[in-house]
Amino acid sequence: MPEDSAVQVFSEWGFPVKNIFHIAGPCSAESEEQLMQTALALKDYDIDVMRAGIWKPRTRPGSFEGVGAVGLKWLKDAGKAANLAVTTEVATPKHVEACLKHGIDILWIGARTTSNPFAVQDIADALKGTDVPVMVKNPINPDIELWHGAVERLAQAGVKKLGIIHRGFSIYEKTVFRNQPIWRIPIEMKRRNPHLPMLCDPSHICGNTQLLFSVAQNAVDLLFNGLMLEVHIKPQAALSDSKQQLTPEEYGLLISRLKIKKVYSENRDFIENMNILRQEIDKIDHQILALLAQRMDNSKKIASLKMKNDISIFQPIRWEEVISTRIKEGAEKSLTEDFISLLYQFIHEESIRLQEQVVND
Repeated sequence: MPEDSAVQVFSEWGFPVKNIFHIAGPCSAESEEQLMQTALALKDYDIDVMRAGIWKPRTRPGSFEGVGAVGLKWLKDAGKAANLAVTTEVATPKHVEACLKHGIDILWIGARTTSNPFAVQDIADALKGTDVPVMVKNPINPDIELWHGAVERLAQAGVKKLGIIHRGFSIYEKTVFRNQPIWRIPIEMKRRNPHLPMLCDPSHICGNTQLLFSVAQNAVDLLFNGLMLEVHIKPQAALSDSKQQLTPEEYGLLISRLKIKKVYSENRDFIENMNILRQEIDKIDHQILALLAQRMDNSKKIASLKMKNDISIFQPIRWEEVISTRIKEGAEKSLTEDFISLLYQFIHEESIRLQEQVVND
């Protein structure tokens, strides 16, 4: 979305934002005192809305699942004391009803709920006729259609003040992140929904405080319109997600270090040099597309040969040879293994699809 359109959206929601929309607060509401102390400590920093989880969906029973509806009054009172709007997660129509009753300013739908279209539809139905802003986190798994579908359900129910939150994705591979960012998915989500503001939740992406700044700066560089960070008055004593929560002072330092970069420049040398390089990239892209088309034509010819000789479409030995040699050659050209691996997975999938089409036809 254009640089100033998100600012306009937040203003329409009732939040005058200069550059980045900041949401911060504890993972969970634990006590009235905890929320009040956190809110009063946060008000001196750059923050627009205070967050706190009232109901906590936990993977296994027996862990802290939130204080429940009693925490809504604590959250609202803390917000009033610090002159801050407040937000919390909703997962059921009863949650929505309780939040509206207590005047919660913004609601968000969590990753686990976004993954369930039935649950999203129930929430959308409960929100009909309301004017409260609603933000939708991406589903747990890297499925953009579920994310997009959740937004559509809310829009069809008449929810006009909508936003989206990127909190990373759960994958089977172990990485330095709690939830892998997979930036291409939120970028595509933003392309599909340029009218919606998009926030990043570095806390759930990282799972620790060491990586928070780099992920937050990355999000800002990718033109995310806001950040949602977990902040606790005493993180080491937190009842949930203690390792990923900042103190208010640490939060203030992180926000102050962020560098907001420009989208455009009127510098003539910059524009001329950029145009030259982009024209070169356009030429290379034309060559890449022509070569890919040629490669896929060969895949069709291979399919015909396989069919005439009763040979299976998938050839695991050949596939292993291709992926290993391409990764090695890519490394010699300073291309990362992850990039080459992912690129050739897409190429291989398309090749298999075309070969299946030849056989079926």
